[in-house]
Amino acid sequence: MVTLNINNKHYELDIDPNMPLLWALRDVIGLVGTKYGCGVAQCGACVVHLNGEAVRSCVTKVSRAAGQEVVTIEGLSPNNDHPLQQAWLELDVSQCGYCQAGQIMSAAVLLKENKNPTDKDIDLAMEGNICRCGTYVRIHKAIQLAAQIQRNDAK
Repeated sequence: MVTLNINNKHYELDIDPNMPLLWALRDVIGLVGTKYGCGVAQCGACVVHLNGEAVRSCVTKVSRAAGQEVVTIEGLSPNNDHPLQQAWLELDVSQCGYCQAGQIMSAAVLLKENKNPTDKDIDLAMEGNICRCGTYVRIHKAIQLAAQIQRNDAK
């Protein structure tokens, strides 16, 4: 048995503790917002938060996540109104959309740690997330807009 805390909900799962967290999320629990891209932690489509840090769920064993706080794109905000989600919609960032959950989850860690990121900060934080459609310019602008929304909300 593996106990997982995902999006503030507890799960007792009878699964192999070596199973990648991604497959527990998608196939066992049914949270399909986190995507499978490469399976070797190179593309970032599978990014989730583990105790507030961005991790690649395709290579993170469920045993590592056991008893820890896991947040998926479904749990990022209760009403899908996180500043990043707002910015993504406002700027129409998605093209195919496949990588976007991982992009948003990586960006959320950046904005949690840095309320006013520079272009270089954004580039460094997002360098491990690949978008086959090439929406990098819109992603970058959306992160800047989300930072602005976040700062305005804090006033």
